[in-house]
Amino acid sequence: MNYFILISAIITLAATIGHFTMGKKEYLMPVLTSDIDIIAKKIMQSLFHYMSVFMVLSTIILFAGSSQQCPLYEYVHGMIRFIALVYAGFAITQLAIAATSGIKNGALKMFQWVFWALISLFSILGTI
Repeated sequence: MNYFILISAIITLAATIGHFTMGKKEYLMPVLTSDIDIIAKKIMQSLFHYMSVFMVLSTIILFAGSSQQCPLYEYVHGMIRFIALVYAGFAITQLAIAATSGIKNGALKMFQWVFWALISLFSILGTI
């Protein structure tokens, strides 16, 4: 059992559940019910679901890469490194936006970067 990747998989699962519950309620629905242009709304809806697909697939791949009993175990470590890089990019991007947003305590209010950084860190540690 690769405990670093297992921890990353569990964090990713929790983030995915949060995305579909709190993320939909707190972020997607307010955009979809706002007065902005319909094209912008549909693009935001698409972006939300692009992230949904990536998070679900990442969760599956990370769980597969955490157990040597899984038939895919030896094949997913390259994908796990890619997942780690993508989540690191998410963390850096969101933290930079939060830091320059002018929102008081922006890094705390835009907290998802913490999950992305932890997923990235544990994924990398599990593939070293």
